[in-house]
Amino acid sequence: MATIIGFDFGTSSIGVAIGQDITKTARPLQAFKARDGVPDWQKIDHMLKEWQPDYLVVGLPLNMDGTEQPLTIRARKFAARLHGRFGYQVHLQDERLTTVEAKSYIFETSGYRGLQKGRVDAASAVIILESWFDQLAE
Repeated sequence: MATIIGFDFGTSSIGVAIGQDITKTARPLQAFKARDGVPDWQKIDHMLKEWQPDYLVVGLPLNMDGTEQPLTIRARKFAARLHGRFGYQVHLQDERLTTVEAKSYIFETSGYRGLQKGRVDAASAVIILESWFDQLAE
């Protein structure tokens, strides 16, 4: 069984989810505040030591037509830094519409009050990770 941590990269918040490849499901962990895309690396280090994942998945924000945007480059850098700092194998996963899907799910289950930024980002990380599992199964 492999444990995987998924990230929804953003410039002010980075959502995190954890999943495993047997059930191909994930659950939200938390969201880290970021300053212009830079997280508190010590907090990420602490989380990785606590969960000891086998590898990581980072959402890749693309335009609807599949082309890259400025945030795409920053997400790739974040993935490269995760690999460089911590030595994990990092996979990239298309994340188009995950925030919309996450907001819709949270609104349905918790109403408007549930739509806090960190909660949406962590839910987006769940969707990114589960879509990565789905892609593997194809």
